[in-house]
Order: sequence, then structure tokens, then C-alpha cells
Amino acid sequence: MPRSIPNPIRSCILWIGVALAGIGLVDPDRARRTADLAWPRIVTGLARMSKSAVDVAMVGVALGSAAIAGVGFASPFWGLAFTVGGGVAGGTIALVSQRYGAEAYEGLGQAVRSSALLVIVLSVPITVVFWRYPAELISLLGSDPAAIEYGATYLRIVGLGIPFAGLNLIGSRTFVGMDDAWTPMVVRAGGAVANIVLNAVLIFGFDMGVGGAALGTVLSNVVVTAAFAAGLVSGRLPGVGTLPVSVDPLGGYLHRETIWDLTTIGLPVMGTKLVWTAAEFPMLAIVAIFGSETVAAYVIARRIWGLMNTPGWGFGLAASSLVGQELGTGDERRAEQYGREIVRFAIAVYIVSALVVLVLAEPIVLAFTNDPTELSIPTAVSLIYAACGAVTLQGIYTGAAGALKASGDTRWPFYSQLLGMFGLAIPIAYLGAAGLAVPSPGTVPLLGVAIPGVSIPAFGVAGLYLAFLAETAIPAVINYYRFTTGRWKVISRGYRPEPTPSDD
Repeated sequence: MPRSIPNPIRSCILWIGVALAGIGLVDPDRARRTADLAWPRIVTGLARMSKSAVDVAMVGVALGSAAIAGVGFASPFWGLAFTVGGGVAGGTIALVSQRYGAEAYEGLGQAVRSSALLVIVLSVPITVVFWRYPAELISLLGSDPAAIEYGATYLRIVGLGIPFAGLNLIGSRTFVGMDDAWTPMVVRAGGAVANIVLNAVLIFGFDMGVGGAALGTVLSNVVVTAAFAAGLVSGRLPGVGTLPVSVDPLGGYLHRETIWDLTTIGLPVMGTKLVWTAAEFPMLAIVAIFGSETVAAYVIARRIWGLMNTPGWGFGLAASSLVGQELGTGDERRAEQYGREIVRFAIAVYIVSALVVLVLAEPIVLAFTNDPTELSIPTAVSLIYAACGAVTLQGIYTGAAGALKASGDTRWPFYSQLLGMFGLAIPIAYLGAAGLAVPSPGTVPLLGVAIPGVSIPAFGVAGLYLAFLAETAIPAVINYYRFTTGRWKVISRGYRPEPTPSDD
């Protein structure tokens, strides 16, 4: 079976799990099952985030820091694809995992079809807006004409891929909910590799610049969507084998009860993702105050953050799938055991990830430019150091959030992300740009308001370092607290499928 093929990432995760089991922090069997489900998703995340990082590196080498800034300004708009698709997919994995655990396969297919319909309805209008008003949207974040031009070119083209990116998330979550993380790893990682190759050809071979990077992203998402659709309909994929369940594409799509369940579960998930995506807009506008070089450094640090954050892709979805399956069988005690142990497991893997990047920070930054004088290398390295310290808290956040999402208790992850980003991270970053208010004569502009009697001695980029920590610490504390209350078990009872009648 392909799933048994050894690889360094799987081996490393299993080794960490064995070490934790040896000191009694996790159960060996649950650790192995978690690792087997998590590692393919982590590989997928590494492939996709590596693609994102390589895109920025290619653009930086070909066109310089202004192009990096332009792509960075377009990134939160592109992130709306994952806000919409990820929100619906949050409902998909909850419904699919519970129905798979209860062997209610007809309801499983309905969940997939209704999810696909929702994603298309929600994402197509976004594509239309991005095609018609790209320059106007990019100019909301920065004033550098070159960065705006690069960003608008990228956004107009990449917006065509938003519906496909959303459908990819539905396909991926469907397989993970059926205890199969291997298939989406093969499909999406293959798409990421194809994306890198396409971008290299289009950027350097055809001299298409940022337009080539955007077109490569669109084409790769179309291919991945086609692969998921073919696999789910036929029940098998070449090189992967027979899949757990096939989905009838001619069945009904507009099923009121399923749409309602997807909406009630998915809206808070979408809100959680929207908080992060929406927060990128003011954050990038604040960073732009420091100039395009600092924007480029921040974009690079964010790409590396994305790479370090990939354990959360695996452990968050493992928690959603495994906790959801146990809830589907009615075993709430075992579901809670999985949730607690996955949090511990994730923290350990995040620490290892952060340590590796901490050691290699400077060489990593240098790979994003062929002219170090164009980029603020010390700023980028320092931002990566700050990200290494903050990202370890993501183990708590993603593990606990995954368990909550499996139960349908998706509001608290939304609240925690909202408070972390808008309550702390953005205000701290703003104070870094404008300075820290202290009593003294004078006036200072704060978010457009003149405050008499105070001045602001600036503390600069340090505000961006602290913002990294703020955006992870608050959600980690709130989500884990909610998990410890056990309220999510009660909520899950309203979403579980009806018991299958006995043949007796």
C-alpha cells in the first residue's frame, strides 16, 4: 500500500509520538493513529506553503522587493478563497467524519454535494470583483505605484482560481473525514509541485513576471479540482487505488437540512478564517508605513511562518476527524482523550519545527533576493525569530480548535481569533508604527484622531514582533479553555446522525 511508504516527515512525527508515549503524555496507539492521519496533511501543507514561498522568491529574484510587496498586498485578497472554502469545508469535515463513523454513507454524499454548491455560490462573485477592480483594491493597502501595479496584475489573474481553490478544500476535507489523509496529500502536493514548475516556466521562460506566478496558481488549482472530482465520482484514483466511498454526482445538491448544518457549523469557521484574512489588510497597511523594504521583509517572514505552521494543518484536521469519528459512535470519553493528546503531540512537533527555522533564518532570507541591498535582511531575520517564538502556541490553538470543530462547536475559535487579531495584534503593530503613547505635551495622530497632550516615542519594528505573539497566545488560551469545559460534547449531540437500525 502506498500509505506505508516510509518518508522522513512521517518518521520524525512518529519518533516524537513514541517519545511522548514513553513519558506517558500520549497513548501509543492513539499517537500512531494520529501521526498516520496527520503526516500526509503536513506534507501537503509543506508542499503548498513551499510553493507560496518559492513564488515570492521567484518574483523577488526576477523583479525585486517592489514585486514582493505587490504580491504581498494581493495575498489577503487571494486568502478569501480559503476563507470561503475553508469555512464551508469546516462543516464538511464535521458532517463527513460523523457520518463515516456511523456508516451513514448516503448522508455523506449529500454533505459533499451541498458543500460544493455552497462554495461555488459564495466564491464566483468574489472572482468577478477581483477581475474588475484589482488596482483599486490593491491601492487600499499601499501607495507605492510599482507595488500597486504588480499587485493588481497578480490579483486580476489569480482571482480566477478562487472557486477552484474552494472546491479543493471540500475535496481534501472529505477524504480526511473518511480517515484518508493520503489521497489529498498526493493530489494537493502534486498540484503544488506542478504550480512551482509552471511558475518557473511562466516567470522566467515566458517572462510573464507576477502574471506568470498568478496564472500558474490558477492552472494548478484547476488540475487539483479535476483530480478530486474524478476520484470522488469513480471511487478510485490512478496511483492511489480504491477510495473509501464514492459520491454520486447526479444526486441532489440543494438539501435544506444539510445546507443548514453546513451553514451553522461553517459560518463560525468562515468567521474565524475571515478574521485572519481581514486582519491582514490593516496589518499590511500598517507595515507599509515602514516602506516597501519592510513590507517585503514582512511578507517573507509570513511565508516562513506559513511553513512552520504546517503541523497545524495535520494535527488540526486529525483532531477534527478522529474526535468526530468517536463522537459519531457516541464515545465521548475517547473523543476527549484524542483531543487532549493531539494538543500535546502538536506542541512537541511545533517546537521542533521552530528550532529548525531558528537556526537557518538568515540563509532562508537570502534565498528571496539576488540583491541583498534591496531588502532589509536584519529586519526579515528578526521577524522570523519572533515568528519562531510565537508559532509554538499554535499547537494548542490548532489541536483544541480541531476538536471543537469536530463537534460543531465552532464559535469559540472564531471569538478567540477575533480577539487575538483585532484586540491585540493589530493595535500593537500600529503602536509599533506610530509609537507608544505616554503623557507629555503635544499631539499625536492615532488612527486618524489627534490626541492633545501626548507624544509617541516610536518603538518601530518591535511592534511587529509582539504582534506575532499576540495573535497566537490569546486564541491558544481561549480555545483550550473551551475544550476543557466539555461543553462541545453536548453541542455535538445535535449534529450526530441517527443510529442505523439493526438488522435483527
